[in-house]
Amino acid sequence: MLALEDGTLFLGRSIGAPGEAVGEVCFNTSLTGYQEIMTDPSYAGQIVTMTAPQIGNVGINLEDMESDRPHIRGFVMRESSPISSNWRSLESLPHFLKRSGVVAIDGLDTRKLTRILREKGAQRGVISTLDFDPLSLKVKARAWPGLTGMDLTGEVTCAAAYPWSEGVWRLGHGHETPEPAPGRKRVTALDYGMKRNIARNLVSEGCEVTILPATATAREVLDTDPEGIFLSNGPGDPAAVERAIDTIRQLLTVGKPIFGICLGHQMLCLALGGRTEKLKFGHRGGNHPVLNLLTGQVEVTSQNHGFVVREQDLPPEVEVTHRSLFDQTVEGMRHRELPVFSVQYHPEASPGPHDAHYLFRQFTALMGG
Repeated sequence: MLALEDGTLFLGRSIGAPGEAVGEVCFNTSLTGYQEIMTDPSYAGQIVTMTAPQIGNVGINLEDMESDRPHIRGFVMRESSPISSNWRSLESLPHFLKRSGVVAIDGLDTRKLTRILREKGAQRGVISTLDFDPLSLKVKARAWPGLTGMDLTGEVTCAAAYPWSEGVWRLGHGHETPEPAPGRKRVTALDYGMKRNIARNLVSEGCEVTILPATATAREVLDTDPEGIFLSNGPGDPAAVERAIDTIRQLLTVGKPIFGICLGHQMLCLALGGRTEKLKFGHRGGNHPVLNLLTGQVEVTSQNHGFVVREQDLPPEVEVTHRSLFDQTVEGMRHRELPVFSVQYHPEASPGPHDAHYLFRQFTALMGG
């Protein structure tokens, strides 16, 4: 059973691990890429509903993992495909969910669920294979505090610093590890829940990447002697990650190129004096149109965020560079004086389109690449 905080109940079939999961119920409009979505650390604390009617038909493989395990609290589908058919598939989606301890449900009306979330906003909810008392489930959903004010970066960051050398995936080659080339730019990435394909794109653009935990201080970042600093995606409320915002504020004073994505974008704007707020139901999918205000081009983008930067609170030295064509919210910015820029969406395209890959080249260009 899936129960929302407003009392709405959905009966379905358990296709994951037995148990109970509480979190924020949201929806994702991607047609493909469910494995990348499940293993994206940005989804910590969330029960993800897929709007595509059938999920799981290409199974699970080792190459599409965005981290070492799923980070979603729960998974909701109209239908879990009974057949996994793909040349890379190693196991079925239900087997992967059970092995990973993820509570999941299918056989319910995801269109109705999506309409509720769209009209009422993201809801706290609970999926259970143990408790079928509607009142009890409603109480459990309402007892969960919600994502506002919640710092989840500690749950998803790495334990210690490490180098990353794997590049992007290519058909017939897999994930390539490029040979070290002269002139490689040293990039230090702060891991707030970093997707692997972001690091792969940096490597494939000729960067030497070192990844540090979210708790790293400005001194620890600078001790790696970076030519550029990357601020990763991640889960939760950006305003709650106060220690990281303070670190970013200190890093802004040294004048090094800084590139932020998603949570990194939000915290960078907070460090510059801006503010964030929670969206009604968030942006999650691989098909969101964004207008590049600098070029006039429309980019189809991959997105996953429940909070957004408030444009009216940005300082005058910050220029908005990208805007959502769905709701006109801020999707990118650059500093007018410092070599600093960020975007709200995911240019690494995992899953999603490749329209925004140029941002990694833009970052290397800022470092003199």
